[in-house]
Amino acid sequence: MGSNSEVARLLASSDPLARISEDQPYAELWMGTHPRGDAKILDNRISQKTLGQWITENQDCLGAKVKDTFNGKLPFLFKVLSVGTALSIQAHPDKELAEKLHLQAPQHYPDANHKPEMAIALTSFQGLCGFRPVEEIVTFLTKVPEFQFLIGDNATTQLKQSLSQNSQAMASALQSCFSHLMKNEKKVVVEQLNLLVKRITQQVAAGNNVEDICGELLLQLHQQYPGDIGCFAIYFLNLLNLKPGEAMFLEANVPHAYLKGDCVECMACSDNTVRAGLTPKFIDVPTLCDMLSYTPSPSKDRLFTPTRSQEDPYLSLYDPPVPDFTVMKIEVSRSPWWVFFCEARKTLAKATMCTIPRAGSFCEAHLLRDGHRTCPLFSVPGTRCIPPCLTARCGREGSRVLPLTALAVLFL
Repeated sequence: MGSNSEVARLLASSDPLARISEDQPYAELWMGTHPRGDAKILDNRISQKTLGQWITENQDCLGAKVKDTFNGKLPFLFKVLSVGTALSIQAHPDKELAEKLHLQAPQHYPDANHKPEMAIALTSFQGLCGFRPVEEIVTFLTKVPEFQFLIGDNATTQLKQSLSQNSQAMASALQSCFSHLMKNEKKVVVEQLNLLVKRITQQVAAGNNVEDICGELLLQLHQQYPGDIGCFAIYFLNLLNLKPGEAMFLEANVPHAYLKGDCVECMACSDNTVRAGLTPKFIDVPTLCDMLSYTPSPSKDRLFTPTRSQEDPYLSLYDPPVPDFTVMKIEVSRSPWWVFFCEARKTLAKATMCTIPRAGSFCEAHLLRDGHRTCPLFSVPGTRCIPPCLTARCGREGSRVLPLTALAVLFL
């Protein structure tokens, strides 16, 4: 909210005329060419008005291989998120499903592309990601009778029995349980959630520890989304607490939700999201339940660990198994400054994070391959800054962006 948001601070540092309203949320800053937020070019010396237009008329900026692989399009979308209120229980479709959904309901699924994404924490960051081990879910079914009521006896029994069966039987049982939960009538969900909230509130008042049933998180989500079925998703999904620099990769069909904190996201250029809870937006429960990957795993397996370069001790690579983007982290000794920038290289689009060695210096996004250009970034002492020509879609505040394929944001 207000200047507590990393997005708001970036907006203020990029525009001396910007005024941050302390009672307004500043949630997302976009840099990319997606039709829902094609970044605007404010430099009047440049004839094109959006980044998408500029790239269309300056195809060499992509490099030959990226140009050919992605049909002359910028293949990634780069964001900064400031999450104060939990974002929806959601998943992103693969390309095949994205094409189908876009054809059927373009008002809800605005493009035909997949949306694998990487989230890298800038602050302490909390999120839900992937299904918990079945043993953990069964434990919650025992400790949280309201949760078990919504799942039903038959589905609960099936899940417990799957513990001694193969992975296919376990996935089938998990899908049955999750689908039963998500397809409950609203009235029944509200009744059971109110009972659970009342019970946890009483336990907290009595000084009892409710950590074993994620009590504090349940109360937090219920306060934000009263009566929402998504509150119960915490008993299905892994809870991740990321430290700055830690990351999670969200491939197609993996259920997830961002709960709180600031992060940088790099993803394929898409805005396709299938939602089913913790949101006032359009929800599509049948599609979500059908599409999800019901492969349980412990929370530690959901962390995405970067690879340290053997040639450069200050270089780490976040390299997910998708062709659309890669993220690099470059650290400069004794510097508190971070810069994230995305660039196209070979058949990949690369998002790079580096530090500025001293205030008042230049950081260049060196596009070394395929004749790419460089993008100078000037740092301002004691501030978070974006170059004057670089801003991005920022919630209700509008869209602006650097007219090059190198997209940069500086963090202090």
